Amino acid sequence: MSLIELWLQRAVERGASDLHLICGSPPAFRVNGDVVLDDAEALREMDLRALLDGMLAPEQREAFERDWELCLSLQSPAAGRVRVTIYRRGGSPEFSVRFCGEQIDAREDLGLPEKLDELVRRPNGLLLITGPTGSGKTTTLNYLVDLINRERRCKIITIEDPIEFVHRNKRAIVVQQEVLTDTRSFGKALIHVLRQDPDVLAIGELREREAITTALTAAETGHLVLATLHSPSVLHAIERIVGTFEGAMQRQVVLQLANGLQGVICQELLPSMDRARRSMAYELLVANMAVRNVIRENQLHMLDTIIQTGGREGMVLFDTSLRNLYGRCQISYEMAMSRARQPDRIAKSST
Repeated sequence: MSLIELWLQRAVERGASDLHLICGSPPAFRVNGDVVLDDAEALREMDLRALLDGMLAPEQREAFERDWELCLSLQSPAAGRVRVTIYRRGGSPEFSVRFCGEQIDAREDLGLPEKLDELVRRPNGLLLITGPTGSGKTTTLNYLVDLINRERRCKIITIEDPIEFVHRNKRAIVVQQEVLTDTRSFGKALIHVLRQDPDVLAIGELREREAITTALTAAETGHLVLATLHSPSVLHAIERIVGTFEGAMQRQVVLQLANGLQGVICQELLPSMDRARRSMAYELLVANMAVRNVIRENQLHMLDTIIQTGGREGMVLFDTSLRNLYGRCQISYEMAMSRARQPDRIAKSST
């Protein structure tokens, strides 16, 4: 067994979600949100360079030497499919490995709201999945793709960097494209993807102006578009999309977003009280007429109020989700207060 397979096997045995290989430190595992060091010797630069040499194909090596960072997926006998992020620190390569899992959990087990199923059953529009790094955005995206795959006779095209979960055709046809393996970039893939007769597009991350423009156009022209975005809140996600553009182009994007948005979920995984698992806290915006008007008129500060009063339509404030998790004893009071946007909402509910 190779050294990397040994570390991956140890990570699986510990129930880790991530493995970190850092120069000058023993291998580290993230278990239920906490980083735990392995009982092993510190890794040396020569160890990490040997790992790099054995892992990369020539074109990947070229990309890493040019950009000093790289993300790829591997199939491991010990751990199944894993996502490997390689970066440099002090001239030495280092690795962050995310375990992708071999199956997609049920919505209830993931802690996602039932309203999300309703939103993804709509024939067109844009559904955004946001949150910080490590919040389970890709897992949620794959859950939604699998739901469509099980229920609709359609063509789904995913663009990912890298592919973390391989979908087998069920009722739908699923075509998965990986950046740097099947396409040069998200932007270039999206230029051609609409010519491939898709019904559903799943975009691993909206981060380029060109990708955002194409996603909005696709949502506006009858496609269902699912996309992830790094953002700490629903409000910030919409502000980030709008703020990517200027002048007349920004106004056009605002109108497209107002017309095409179906919903936004912002999620975060929090350590449970027993530290044995993590619980999903989320904020959910459903794009009704009021939301569309607020986006169109650039009154985004009103979104919080709309979410707060939109409970009957399935909307949920992040603080409400925290309060519910605390009320079910899934997270501690301290955890709820530390993550709350307005802590007084949690404090009032506990008195």
